[in-house]
Amino acid sequence: MLSYSSSFSFRRTLQIFLLFAAISLSCLVVLRELDSLRDFPLFSLTTFSDSSPASLFLPSLDDDYSEPFADADEFGLDNVLRDAATEDRTVILTTLNQAWASPNSVIDLFLESFRIGNRTHQLLNHLVIIALDKKAFVRCLDIHIHCFALVTEGVDFHSEAHFMTPDYLKMMWRRIDFLRTVLEIGYNFVFTDADVMWFRDPFPFFDMNADFQIACDQYLGIPEDLSNRPNGGFNYVKSNNRSIEFYKYWYSSRETYPKFHDQDVLNKIKYEPFIDDIGLKIRFLDTAYFGGFCEPSKDLNRVLTMHANCCVGLKSKLHDLRIMLEDWKRYMSMPPYVKGSSSSVWRVPQYCRFGNISSIRSS
Repeated sequence: MLSYSSSFSFRRTLQIFLLFAAISLSCLVVLRELDSLRDFPLFSLTTFSDSSPASLFLPSLDDDYSEPFADADEFGLDNVLRDAATEDRTVILTTLNQAWASPNSVIDLFLESFRIGNRTHQLLNHLVIIALDKKAFVRCLDIHIHCFALVTEGVDFHSEAHFMTPDYLKMMWRRIDFLRTVLEIGYNFVFTDADVMWFRDPFPFFDMNADFQIACDQYLGIPEDLSNRPNGGFNYVKSNNRSIEFYKYWYSSRETYPKFHDQDVLNKIKYEPFIDDIGLKIRFLDTAYFGGFCEPSKDLNRVLTMHANCCVGLKSKLHDLRIMLEDWKRYMSMPPYVKGSSSSVWRVPQYCRFGNISSIRSS
């Protein structure tokens, strides 16, 4: 099997070749049809409806224009997922927009966590970055091996989407609909926000009998307890009829609960009879292992992932994520006998502390 770096180099070469081949072919077509096209615009921008299949664009040499290529097989969703999947058809998915894609921003910290984590580096082979705008897609091609571009008509996802704004809601619901598509074509997935740091391989800790497992802002101690407060930024979902029907129902429930985001709607529908009717097995992930700023994992010997949730503003998030990675590096540099007896704790949240659930409860 090719190493991650070898595979990355091979695919980058192939991508560059395909891009120039597409440009060359376009030039030939333009020259051939020049007379017949003289009275018409040279290009027309294709648009895609919210309900149409996910569509692809390739980076243009002009920063102000990108031409969608609906039949670009190299970057088609099924091909990208197949290249990234494990033997049991499982992929790791994250979404990326321009705001989080700039150098030294969230996506770089996210990828760094895999590289410095305990047995997490190889998981990058199974990570697909879903780009929500052109610049995010171009950046993905520079830094990662598996990239897919998701285009939505009439929506600009490139800037930071602040919590509960119209763009934020559209982005969250577009994500739910896309994940339903992934399940329908037969792939299990771990969806992870890019502000979730991966410190250990979480797969051995998932319940293989559950259909839908999700992290929590607040965990009450029992994984089956529907009163746990879920966080949609990290979940593991198996592809089967139950999960597909659940995602369809979840997405359609946005009309029942307008102006609510996906997480709040989940908190409502998890109690509805439909969930029992389809037999969906839901499990909530313990924050001792799958922590976050809302409810941090307190033991570095047990932590698997840490999410920069309960945090307002990109500047605050980046500050605390960098400190979190420093804390992990310091922990990993300790001798094994020191780690086992270590009482090391996170120095975060700092800038994000006022979004912490315990702070809210005590205020």
